[in-house]
Amino acid sequence: MTARRLMDIVLALLLVALLWPLILGIALLILLRDGQPVLYLSERMQSPERAFQLWKFRTMATVEQDSGVSGGDKAARITATGRVLRRYRLDELPQLWNILRGDIGFVGPRPPLRRYVERFPDLYAEVLRDRPGVTGLATLAYHRTEERLLSVCRSPEETDAVYSRRCVPRKARLDRIYAAQRTLCSDLRLMLATVVRRVGLH
Repeated sequence: MTARRLMDIVLALLLVALLWPLILGIALLILLRDGQPVLYLSERMQSPERAFQLWKFRTMATVEQDSGVSGGDKAARITATGRVLRRYRLDELPQLWNILRGDIGFVGPRPPLRRYVERFPDLYAEVLRDRPGVTGLATLAYHRTEERLLSVCRSPEETDAVYSRRCVPRKARLDRIYAAQRTLCSDLRLMLATVVRRVGLH
């Protein structure tokens, strides 16, 4: 077991011990206000060959078929509860389970959807050399730009085209830059920077 993996496990267990009342409270809130299901499971890729189910709290009204990244075409489906959860990334708390399972770590490239790994196999073969993570340089530096670009998209096809053309290559470049100089200390700084940004202390 690497030092990074050990840090992920210890920190995830500590956060579960500290945050379980919040996690339970959010689950009950979603159940009471928005009904079932409480969780949203999305297939993501840990490597170009291996898929897993990424856990999140559900933030959107359910539909029969749902695929692709979230853009303006899905904005109307975000619930009032979901908007608050997304603002502070509380919808990602169930990913502590994914961390404990070893699907992802705290820091790394965001796990992509299968369609983008199949569309850009050479790119993701390089990006996914590192275990995917909850946050990373691309997530921290490009998240708001990505939200802005996708928020004006009005169809799944437009969202997919904009994400493929303007987000995938830029995020991959940032992920590769970070991977080349990554250390445990830099991981801790990124995690702290993510928390500071999300709670509005910056």
